[in-house]
Amino acid sequence: MTSAAVDNAAEPDATASQRRGVLLVFAGLMIAMLLASLDQTIFSTALPTIVGELNGVDHMLWVTTAYILASTIMMPVYGKLGDLIGRKNIFIAAITLFMAGSVIGGLAGTMTWLIIGRAVQGLGGGGLMILAMAIIADVVPARQRGRYMGIMGGVFAFASVAGPLLGGYFTEGPGWRWAFWMNIPLGLLAIAAAVFFLHPHTATADRPKLDVAGTTLLAVASASLVLTSVWGGTTYAWDSAQIIGLIAVTIAAAVGFVFVERRVDEPVMPLHLFRERNFVLTTVAGLLIGIAMFGAMAYLPTYLQMVTGSSATKAGLLMIPMMAGVLITSTVVGQVVSRTGRYKVYPIVGAIVVGVALWLMSTMTADTSIVVICSYLAVMGIGLGLSMQILVLIVQNTFPAREVGTATASNNYFRQIGASLGSAIVGTVFANRLAELLSGLSSTGSGASANSLTPDLVKTLPESVQHVIVSAYSDALTPVFFYLVPLMVLAAALLGFVHEKPLATTIEHEAAEPLEVAAVMAD
Repeated sequence: MTSAAVDNAAEPDATASQRRGVLLVFAGLMIAMLLASLDQTIFSTALPTIVGELNGVDHMLWVTTAYILASTIMMPVYGKLGDLIGRKNIFIAAITLFMAGSVIGGLAGTMTWLIIGRAVQGLGGGGLMILAMAIIADVVPARQRGRYMGIMGGVFAFASVAGPLLGGYFTEGPGWRWAFWMNIPLGLLAIAAAVFFLHPHTATADRPKLDVAGTTLLAVASASLVLTSVWGGTTYAWDSAQIIGLIAVTIAAAVGFVFVERRVDEPVMPLHLFRERNFVLTTVAGLLIGIAMFGAMAYLPTYLQMVTGSSATKAGLLMIPMMAGVLITSTVVGQVVSRTGRYKVYPIVGAIVVGVALWLMSTMTADTSIVVICSYLAVMGIGLGLSMQILVLIVQNTFPAREVGTATASNNYFRQIGASLGSAIVGTVFANRLAELLSGLSSTGSGASANSLTPDLVKTLPESVQHVIVSAYSDALTPVFFYLVPLMVLAAALLGFVHEKPLATTIEHEAAEPLEVAAVMAD
C-alpha cells in the first residue's frame, strides 16, 4: 500500500507515525484475512487424498461444511462484541481459537477428529474477516474504502489459488497435515501485529449485555438448516422423521430468534437492519452468490484431479485464472469506485457474469481441454471480483460507525449461510450422482472401492476402469452448475433495486474526544 493510500486513511493532521501505524495494522489484518480465506480452499486439492487415507469419502463434504457452518454461526457474535467492547481482544481470541483448531486437525487420526478440528477452526475463523473489515471501516471513509476493499478482494483471490496450490504441494510433499501446521506461524504473526499495533481506548465501557438467547437460537437455526440440506434425500428420506424434525427445529428456532431480538437490549442481529432496503437486497444477493460460488469452488479442484488427471499441485495452479479474474477486477473496480463514487452497476454485472460462467462450466465433459476449463474459471473470477467486495461496501455505507461491525457481520452471515448451503447441496447432489454412477465399480474386478478412491489410485487402474471413474466424476458434477444459474439471474434482478446512496467522505464517530487512528482501530 502506498503512502498516498495511507494518507486517505488518516485524519488530515495525522502524524507520520500514525500513518505508519495504519500501514502496519492493515498488513496484520491482511494476514488474518489470508488465514481465514486459505482455510476455505486449502483442502480442496488435498481432500481426495485425505478422505481416501482416512477411509471417509462418504463424509467428504463435512470437511468443508464444518468449517463454514461454525464460522457462520460466530460471525454475528464477533460483530456485535466488537461494537460493544472493542475489537482488539476479540480479534486475538479469534486467532487463538483458529490456531487451536489447526492443532486438532493436524493431529487428527480419523475423519471424526479431522471434522472436529475444522469446526474449531471455523469458530475462530468466523471473526477474522469480520473484524478485519470492521477495523478498516473504523478508519477509512466509505468513499476511500473501495480501494481497500479491492485489496481485500485481492487477498481472497490469492487465497483461492494459493489454498488449492498449497494443499496440492503439502499432499505431494511433506503431507497434508501441514495444511494445518502452516497456520501456527501465520497466526502468531497476526497476534503480534494485533498486540503491538492495535491500541484500545483508555476509557472502559460498561459491562456489555450479551444476547445469549439470541445467539443460541441463531446457532440452532443455522445448524438445523444446514443439516437438513446435507442429510435430506441422502442419509434420510425427505419425508423421514429426522428431516421433518430438523425442518421444524429450524422454523421454531428462527421464530424464537425474531421474538428474542425484538426484546433484548443488545440484539446480536438487530431487526432494524432489515428495514434498510439496501441491506436486505445486498444480503439476499450475497446469499445467492455464496450458494453459487462455494457450491462451485468447493469441488472444482477435485474435479480437475479426477477428470483431467492433474496432480494436486497442478490442480491448484489451474485455479490461477480465477484468481487473476478476481484480483484484477476487484482492484480496478475498487479504484474506480473511490474515484467516481459510483458503484451500483458493478455487482449487477458481476452476478450476470458469474451466471454465464456457471452455464459454461455446466457444458464441460471429460474431454474438455484444460485451456477451455481455465477460460471458464477466468470468467467466474471476473464476475466475483465485480460483486463481492462492493456488496460489503454498500452495507457499511448504509449504517453509522457504531453499528458497522454488526451490519457487516450480519450481511456476511447470510452470505456464509449461502456458502454452507451451496457446499452442502452441491456436495450432496454430487455424492449421490457419483455413488449411483460408480455403483457397478466393484463388478469390474479391479478391487477398487468407490469410498476410497484417490487420484493416485485411479492412475493405477486399468484404462477401461479409469474411463468409468473419470466419466462418472464429470457427469456427476457439471450438470449441477447449470442448476445454479437461475440464482445469479435473481441476484442481478434484486441488485437492480439498490438505491445508490452517496458514499460517505468522513467517518462518523460519537466520541467527544479527538479521533486517534490507532485507538479507533481497536474500538
